[in-house]
Amino acid sequence: MRRGSNLPAVGTYNQTVVLDLIRRAPGGMSRVELAERSGLSAQTLSNVTRRLVEEGLIAEAGKVISGPGKPRTLLALVPRSRFAIGIHLDPAVDTIVVIDMAGTVVAHAEHPPGRSTDAGRLIGSMADAVLDIITRAGIDEDRIVGVGVAAPGPLQDGRFLTPPLLPAWHGVSIRDGLAAATGLPIVVEKDVTAAVVGELWLDRGYDVGDAMFLYYGAGIGAGLAVGGMPVRGATGNAGDIAHLSVDPSGPICECGNAGCLGASLEPDTILRLAGIRSGQAPVEQLPADPRPELDRLRALAEEGDSAAMAAIALTARRLARGLVQLDNVLDMGVAVVGGPVWARLWPVLREPLRQSLAADPAIRTLRPLHLRDSRLGTDAAAVGAACLLLDGAFAARPSDLLITG
Repeated sequence: MRRGSNLPAVGTYNQTVVLDLIRRAPGGMSRVELAERSGLSAQTLSNVTRRLVEEGLIAEAGKVISGPGKPRTLLALVPRSRFAIGIHLDPAVDTIVVIDMAGTVVAHAEHPPGRSTDAGRLIGSMADAVLDIITRAGIDEDRIVGVGVAAPGPLQDGRFLTPPLLPAWHGVSIRDGLAAATGLPIVVEKDVTAAVVGELWLDRGYDVGDAMFLYYGAGIGAGLAVGGMPVRGATGNAGDIAHLSVDPSGPICECGNAGCLGASLEPDTILRLAGIRSGQAPVEQLPADPRPELDRLRALAEEGDSAAMAAIALTARRLARGLVQLDNVLDMGVAVVGGPVWARLWPVLREPLRQSLAADPAIRTLRPLHLRDSRLGTDAAAVGAACLLLDGAFAARPSDLLITG
């Protein structure tokens, strides 16, 4: 349906366009460069940059000589002008980060996953953790844009439905409860979508505007960016790829089929393949946090342990088949891989994965799939959750120029 234009929003839109150009330029940009890149007139650009300086978002950062004439004054982002908080709820550990406008983590905390069956206590504990990290970071609350919360789906209107392996949070309306407890704006997003937004926010060279993001943690999911925007789906729950079939000889999934991607790649599966875990203990008796064992797996593979190397090789083949299937459907050509498990295993998993991708007979695209490591590090979902607030407040979206309601 066609919508009219919201002309009063043009000024804000131009401001976010200019801020976006400046923050993606590591050394800053001159007003001449900004005019060339943005297409704005000199007068409009002068007004926009003046407002950004007054708001403390940018500042002059020295001069540069570029040919004859007067040296140009560079304008650069003030990273600590604003902050955002990100929370990732995970079966192993809840992670909270504070990031600045540049996406740099300035404070980090981990807490045991919430186990209470009382929603009020869960949200109260989370609010206490948020207020504590603000105090430890030593930042003014008026510089905090808000809090982003990322978790496995499905989600609906700021409420968790039945996120896997997080039974305490089933049915909890975290957005409204956490907003009331902290006094801060709250955004709730599926973890893989949050990671996509974080990747786009930190993308300095506009090179992942069209890409898929594979999130590899306690579970596995896929995010998608098209035209520099995340694809959320009709209900905001896009990205569940756990039941792609990748290996008929793989483990039996909870759905009853063998070799689903999620069951084939979950930490318990690869740790058993490597002989680090054994027996048939039920999931609830397994260590809640697999990170020490994943570190051991990586160390054994680096030392040439045959069982560890075999587990890594099989994991690479299964992961490659999942990526190939996705790329056959989406034809993206670029896959960004990140998440807690990937962050620990990439030194031994990345090269086998590249080799498996090149050799996979199921490839149907015209160009090879290019792999990129995530810029978000170990805490991809938490950093991405924080970036949701920065993106919402400072990203330039043409859709904002349309009349809504």
